[in-house]
Amino acid sequence: MTNQLATFSTDNTMKEESPAALVLKRFSRHRLAMISMAVIILIFLSSIFVKNIAPFKAGDLAVGNYFLPFGAKDADTGKIHWLGTDHIGRDYFSRVLYAGRISLTVAFMSVFISEIVGVIVGAYSGFYGGIIDAVLMRFVEFFITIPTLPLLLIVSSLLLQNPELIPIPKPVLWAMGQIMLLRPTEARQAVLIIAVLSGFGWMSAAQLMRGTVLSLREQTFVEAARSLGATDFQIIFSHMIPNAMAPIIVDASLNMAGYVVAEAALSFLGFGIQDPIPTWGNMLSATQEFMFDKPWLPLVPGLPIFLCSLCFNFIGDGLRDALDPRLKL
Repeated sequence: MTNQLATFSTDNTMKEESPAALVLKRFSRHRLAMISMAVIILIFLSSIFVKNIAPFKAGDLAVGNYFLPFGAKDADTGKIHWLGTDHIGRDYFSRVLYAGRISLTVAFMSVFISEIVGVIVGAYSGFYGGIIDAVLMRFVEFFITIPTLPLLLIVSSLLLQNPELIPIPKPVLWAMGQIMLLRPTEARQAVLIIAVLSGFGWMSAAQLMRGTVLSLREQTFVEAARSLGATDFQIIFSHMIPNAMAPIIVDASLNMAGYVVAEAALSFLGFGIQDPIPTWGNMLSATQEFMFDKPWLPLVPGLPIFLCSLCFNFIGDGLRDALDPRLKL
C-alpha cells in the first residue's frame, strides 16, 4: 500500500516550468510572430554572411551594363546579376544585401543605445521621485511634444555638413567600419545617424521604465534589500531594472521597426547616409528618376524595408503577449 501511494504521488507531481520556458511557450503560440522571427533571422543571416552570398562588391561597376534585366550574366566575370543592375551598372542584389547590413546595424545600435539611456534615466527618475523626477520628466515631455521628423532632418543635416561637430574616437569608427564593412571615413556618416536617432529615441523607454519603477519601489523586496544593507545603486541595477525589463523588451522590438523606417526616410530625403554607401533608403531615393519607365525598381529596396517593419511589429506583438503575466496558459 505504501509503495502504491509513493508511486501515485511521484507520477502525479506537477512539473514546474521556468519563467523563460513559459515566455517561449506563449510566444510560440503567436503564429505571425513566429513567421516574422523566421523572416528576420533570414534577413540578418544574409546580412552577416553578405561576403559569401553577394556575387559582387557593393561598389563594383559594370561600365555599359546599365539596367540589365533579372538573371543577366556579366560578360567579364560570368557571374549572374540576380536582380539586374542599377543606372550606373552596379549589381542590385549585392547592393541590397550590403545595404541591409548597414541599415540593420544603424537600427540595432540606435535601439540599443536609446534603450540603455532610457532605462537608466527612467529608473533614477522613478526611484528617487521628487525634484529629480519632475525635472527629468518635464524635459522628456517637452521633447516628445515636438515633431520628431523636422528635428531629425535639421540635426542630421547640421552634423553631415559639419561632421567634426561631434568628435568620434577612431577606435569607434574602426569598429563600426568592421561591422558594416566600411572604411572608417565612410563609417562616420553611419555613426552620426546612430547618434541622431538614439538621441531622440530614448524618451519612450524612460517613460516606460519610470512608470514600472514607481510601482516596484513600494514592494517588500525593496525594503528587504535595503534592510540587508544594499545601496540605492545596487537596488536600482540589481532589483528595479531586472524586474522592469518586460515592457522595455517589447518597446525595443517595436522601435526596431521605427528605426529602420527612420533611417530609410533620412537617407531617402538626402539627410542620411549618402551614396555610394548603400542603404535601403538611398537606394530607394535613386529609383525616383526611373520608376515610371521601370516601376519594379523601387520594390527592390522597398520590399526589405516593408518586411522588416512588418516583422518587427509582429514580433513586438508576440513579445507583449508572451511577457504579460496576466495571461493564463
